[in-house]
Amino acid sequence: MNGPQDLGGQMGFGPIVPELDEPLFHANWEKRALGLTIAAGAMGHWNIDESRHARECLHPADYYSSTYYEIWIKALEVLLKRHGFVSPQELATGQSLGKGTEPKRILKADNVAAALAKGGPCDRPVAQEPRFEAGDRVRTHNFNPETHTRLPRYARGKFGRIDAVRDGFVFPDSNAHGKGENPQYVYTVVFTGPEIWGDAADPTLTISIDAWESYLEPA
Repeated sequence: MNGPQDLGGQMGFGPIVPELDEPLFHANWEKRALGLTIAAGAMGHWNIDESRHARECLHPADYYSSTYYEIWIKALEVLLKRHGFVSPQELATGQSLGKGTEPKRILKADNVAAALAKGGPCDRPVAQEPRFEAGDRVRTHNFNPETHTRLPRYARGKFGRIDAVRDGFVFPDSNAHGKGENPQYVYTVVFTGPEIWGDAADPTLTISIDAWESYLEPA
């Protein structure tokens, strides 16, 4: 979707200034925010793509004025309300007003390390053969969905070349909205700098993205 999170190539936000020796957390509450998000996700009522989309749907003014983990917590509130774990009144008062949704599973403290080590693999088999192969020239679709997508705005309607064919992976655009995993092949596509940023870009510069098969068409 065209949301506040899609900043690639956007003007007016100034340079990126990396923080030297940046700590994992800037405050203790951020540790709790991470723990709550992981524990809530482990209940099994939403997937990582729905979680990402919840963050994307924050109002731009709210998104840009929030820190990284503030965005996580605000999106978690959206998910907990959507799936019936809490009501708006309960969030406002901090008090339980009734029984909410029962978790499908509960992440116990003793299992956290193993769960984090396992991660959430999203590679899946695909029945058909890949549509493209390395070296093929392709064009990305130019679309502006209101739903989740992993094709960034700056790379839409652009010509590139397939650099590598990857395995099949869950298709985030459908998985984020409960429409199934619908796995597709993923391709590493290489674009020139001028193709992405125009004639003023360094002609020796290239940029690569990983794109699901349905994002691409032969060029």
